[in-house]
Amino acid sequence: MSEENTKPTVPTGHSRFLTTRQKAPTEQGFVGYETIWEPFQKEVPYTTPKKP
Repeated sequence: MSEENTKPTVPTGHSRFLTTRQKAPTEQGFVGYETIWEPFQKEVPYTTPKKP
């Protein structure tokens, strides 16, 4: 009589610094999302300045 509620699969979202993916549903049916941030800046190793 009661049909299982199936949630539609959401495609992976991409933006400039962010990627969002859908996680697998849990036992209660909760569907979460995973966000992956890319760094905004590049990290450059520190070099000591020349002495005057």
